[in-house]
Amino acid sequence: MTDIIVDTQKNSFLLEPEVLHKLEQTAASTELNPGLYVIRIKSGSFNYWGDANKPSEPLVVLWIHGKFINLKTNVEVPATWSTLNGYDDTLTLKILETTTVSAFFFDTNVKDNVGEVVISILPA
Repeated sequence: MTDIIVDTQKNSFLLEPEVLHKLEQTAASTELNPGLYVIRIKSGSFNYWGDANKPSEPLVVLWIHGKFINLKTNVEVPATWSTLNGYDDTLTLKILETTTVSAFFFDTNVKDNVGEVVISILPA
């Protein structure tokens, strides 16, 4: 077994306010009102290759901020990062105050990307 120890200071990548703002401007976003929601990938996939004939992956990165509880951690937080990896992966949020969910991809060359991912957000 191998353990990876991730230090909360030494291994944190600092997102300057202007970078976070640009990320929010790039992302596809929606606001959620108080309630319980399940978020999942409904369809689509992310293709790194720029070739629709090569395999693609159903994944997306989420930046969530507001006031909510991620039911996987059961902790009330003002913001969190998450990912959806595959069609069976879900994220359940208890929204306490209006919360923004932003979805995006990280990549080093966006011009060769192919496809889209559709995320469904359903009341639970």
